[in-house]
Amino acid sequence: MANDINRFQAIISHCKEYGFIFPSSEIYDGLQAVYDYGQMGVELKKNIKDYWWKSMTQLQDNIVGIDAAIFMHPTTWKASGHVDNFNDPMIDNKDSKKRYRVDHLIETFAEEQSATGNEQLAKEVLEQMDALLAKDDFAGLKKLIEDNKIKCAVSGTSNWTEIRQFNLMFSTEFGSTEASEIPPSGGGGANKVYLRPETAQGIFVNFLNVQKTGRMKIPFGIAQIGKAFRNEIVARQFIFRMREFEQMEMQFFIRPGSQKEWYEYWKEERMKWHLGLGIPKEKFRFHDHIKLAHYADAACDIEFEFPMGFKELEGIHSRTDFDLKNHQEYSKKKMQYFDNDMDSATGKAYGNYIPFVIETSIGLDRMFLAVISHAYEEQDLSTPDKPDSRAVLKLPAQLAPIKLAVLPLTKKDGLPEVAERIMSDCRPHFRCFYEEKDSIGKRYRRMDALGTPFCVTVDHQTLQDDTVTIRYRDTMQQERIPLDKVREIVMAAVQ
Repeated sequence: MANDINRFQAIISHCKEYGFIFPSSEIYDGLQAVYDYGQMGVELKKNIKDYWWKSMTQLQDNIVGIDAAIFMHPTTWKASGHVDNFNDPMIDNKDSKKRYRVDHLIETFAEEQSATGNEQLAKEVLEQMDALLAKDDFAGLKKLIEDNKIKCAVSGTSNWTEIRQFNLMFSTEFGSTEASEIPPSGGGGANKVYLRPETAQGIFVNFLNVQKTGRMKIPFGIAQIGKAFRNEIVARQFIFRMREFEQMEMQFFIRPGSQKEWYEYWKEERMKWHLGLGIPKEKFRFHDHIKLAHYADAACDIEFEFPMGFKELEGIHSRTDFDLKNHQEYSKKKMQYFDNDMDSATGKAYGNYIPFVIETSIGLDRMFLAVISHAYEEQDLSTPDKPDSRAVLKLPAQLAPIKLAVLPLTKKDGLPEVAERIMSDCRPHFRCFYEEKDSIGKRYRRMDALGTPFCVTVDHQTLQDDTVTIRYRDTMQQERIPLDKVREIVMAAVQ
């Protein structure tokens, strides 16, 4: 456990030192659970987005994308159930005044028990917690906390308040007048609106727009990448749980009654996507939901083994027709699809119906953390004669921020000019980096820490035979190759 914590802290430090992630507004002492992506982080993040988007849209015949606005009509969130149901049970310690999410408080206790060898107690506590959460049994949850003498990390006491619900949506005013001065319809003045807590509703309200203009035929999907906002009281664990984050979601519209088949299909497809990055299968597992959301008839998570243990990375949900049906009710606009295909059982056309939906939803920031957590290694390369080590990010080549570093051995003798020729040949096809400062060994180490899969060194032999030394990040092996083969080798790895 201690090693995992130390490793996690090392990853966080590495992300800042090498320009992946910075605390937001750091010169003003930061803002809790808000982070900025640096020059390397934004490239890695974009590459993850592109990898997901290509797999969801370009490689599919029946999935298209949209980009819906963050602000939506406030009735959207009433129809979706977020106004009434988007809550987390919270508890306060009366002595420290510190507020905890109940599940986080109990999970932390279970982790501590596991670390001290009490795995059975940890398992029992978590099973009891899941069962009580499924029933919204707040009295039972408080008794579970009290019976196990779970203490506040700040005060060290078990002096707890009652458990109550806390809504996670950020609200603001839209327009120039106080919301209380005008009717709810808005009419051009102010209105209470919310920062969206998920991107899915932007897809649902545009369902018919996309279906009709795209002449889409069920089954079909709509994909979206976008920001979402949740007023997490207990945001923690670096970028795993933030107040501002990005989601990559796809809503797949299907005939009623076919949801079980499509649910299993997308579970399998999404796991294949994760494994396609070369991360071992044992790093992932499915976790079926015990307590289903108000919109679901089946749900599971793909969990990833982060340094802090297995945690949710992606959710697959069978959302039934809840969303479209509720938007039809609240908007008074039909959200139906006319299906003229023939039902083999009845011999008649399916006709009008409100589609059911299978959702796949992955946190982009969590995927970023999963990728970089798995890739990070500290290696001792010492020999009897020379101490040496390196921190390396073994990122999948297609996701690496920089694909190729071009390194002239010296700043003279025409080597930089040859290096620039390589840069000019490769730059239009993938991200390259040029560096001539410091020794070649230091430059290699810097590129290892950034996750660059290939380094090419231009030396004096290059001037004689047009060959260069290519170095492979993961093995550190080097070989001479023709200069004109550099682009081909890198392209084969990063596509």
